[in-house]
Amino acid sequence: MPDDRLQRLTATRRVVVCAGAGGVGKTTIAAALSLSAAGRGRRVLCLTIDPARRLADSLGLTLAPGVEAEVAPERLAAVGASTAGSLSVAMLDPKQTFDDLVTRHASSPEAAQKILQNQFYRHVSTSLAGTQSYMAMEKVLSVLKSGRYDLIVLDTPPTSEALDFLDAPERLVEALDSPAMRWLVQAIQPTGGFSMQILARGVAALLRTMGRMTGRGFLEDMAAFVGELNELFGGFKDRASEVSRAFRAPDFGYLLVAAPSGPALEEARFFSERLRKSGLRADALVLNRVHAPAAPTPADDIASLLAERGLSLQPEQLLKAQADEQARARTEAPEIEKARRIFPAENLWFVPVMAGDVRGLADLAKVSRALVRA
Repeated sequence: MPDDRLQRLTATRRVVVCAGAGGVGKTTIAAALSLSAAGRGRRVLCLTIDPARRLADSLGLTLAPGVEAEVAPERLAAVGASTAGSLSVAMLDPKQTFDDLVTRHASSPEAAQKILQNQFYRHVSTSLAGTQSYMAMEKVLSVLKSGRYDLIVLDTPPTSEALDFLDAPERLVEALDSPAMRWLVQAIQPTGGFSMQILARGVAALLRTMGRMTGRGFLEDMAAFVGELNELFGGFKDRASEVSRAFRAPDFGYLLVAAPSGPALEEARFFSERLRKSGLRADALVLNRVHAPAAPTPADDIASLLAERGLSLQPEQLLKAQADEQARARTEAPEIEKARRIFPAENLWFVPVMAGDVRGLADLAKVSRALVRA
């Protein structure tokens, strides 16, 4: 049964990564899955690395980056969730996570402070490609080891960025340990003098140009940062390998979310294939906002229903809306068939389109129940 599948996913995994194209309701599904697990008595953290604040808005919370906010038990009880569990929400703070990593692996508090105060480090910790994805992985592993939660549901950015998870540790290590970085350390001597002879003439010219544009201090900070990184690099590299292995462990699950449209399903297929090449597999595909085909309701029946409820709408208005829904269902039908060819039936879940936007716990509870029924 669908309920068994959902319960098995949230009961046997310690982390569920929700990934998909932008605009398919991925954040809503992540929040609904978290609410469902909390309602079954699990201690759940829903962690978002998407800078958009839709998750906090849907839960009626004010989130600060890096701070875990717990949904009040009475609010969970109000939507029928068991208060034996708990639901907390957090938005990733990549800079703070990187700072914590440096502090843990530096040889001394003084060495850590030298790195943390380095202006080039401040740039790397916020702007280096792959930093956000890697630090999200670091945060997940750190929270797991704390033992404070039974389940972490990770809400990722759109698929093209979510794919960075699979390569983020290796790419970040390569960037920090690149030949260009090592050359720079050798080029700028501890005495403060440039040793251009050790670099190719073109690189030396580039450094001179950079020096004029950024100032000598920035180049020296860059070299100092890479030099100081040497002493913690071994520990950092080992940690990155541990993080990479963790995201390939059996207790990490991957849930893909898509709309019943060609582009969204193509992204889901691409991500599924990317997981497969990494020795992983998607646990399920959730097709969200599906328009279900249904037999049309006759105009006389609609008029009777409106009269019973004392509504002033004209039957023609609802007949037009009904026709629009049926047209959407017919358009989506071929895409749903494509999804069935990509994913086996037991791994394909459907959530029907809801009336209006999903806002607040009550609406999320409706999505959660629909997800359970699949």
